[in-house]
Amino acid sequence: MLNFTILGSGTSTGVPLIGCSCAVCTSNDPLDKRLRTSLKVETATTSVVIDTTPDFRYQMLRTNTTKLDAVVFTHPHRDHYAGLDDIRPFNFFSQKPMHIYANEITQVAIKRDFYYAFEERKEVGLPEMILHTIDQDNFMVGDINFQPIHVMHRDMPVLGYRMGDLSYITDANYISESELEKVKGSQVLILNALRKEPHPTHFTLEQALDLVATLSIPTVYFIHFSHQIGLHQEVEASLPKGVHLAYDGLQFSL
Repeated sequence: MLNFTILGSGTSTGVPLIGCSCAVCTSNDPLDKRLRTSLKVETATTSVVIDTTPDFRYQMLRTNTTKLDAVVFTHPHRDHYAGLDDIRPFNFFSQKPMHIYANEITQVAIKRDFYYAFEERKEVGLPEMILHTIDQDNFMVGDINFQPIHVMHRDMPVLGYRMGDLSYITDANYISESELEKVKGSQVLILNALRKEPHPTHFTLEQALDLVATLSIPTVYFIHFSHQIGLHQEVEASLPKGVHLAYDGLQFSL
């Protein structure tokens, strides 16, 4: 059985947006409070996080995560990897380096921003990690199989993943027919839907709805929202059967 936790469902700025007084940013509904987008995947023996956002430390604390075997990355935008330094407590308590799975362009960003973790003579207490290069082929982390799904974030290639009966795609505005074949047959799809207005690099809510209507997937959760998506309860009520807005802390098993 695979257990999933939405660690964050917000876009790069999070929700509320600093300085904004709109109805969403001033809402008292906890469903309208969104950390940056990330997913935790667990079995009885393996724990993996997809992306380490700037909120990674808090996401680990508020989900009482005390064991983490690996981090799998989607792409090299800072809202998806900037929290990587905070793997250090996991290094300390496990006395092991963290396994990092990323494509080549994401590894370039990691080595640039966290250069101190890769120096030959580094100080005690810095992050310890082992980099694994991923691209087209499936790979295993413990007993979890990851199938990469290649999508486009305008000009940037991004990796989504299929894990068992769940497909996870963030930061995309184009998915080829061949990659959609990997998604078909999933029981659950998690897909980005930034806002209602057009955007150059993300699916809008309407575009995401149009896409999922072609896939016949029983349950869909949208993620990576800006405050412009609208109030959670109002948008959720407008969606077709089986389609939902994700929220921070959402948990389910497959």
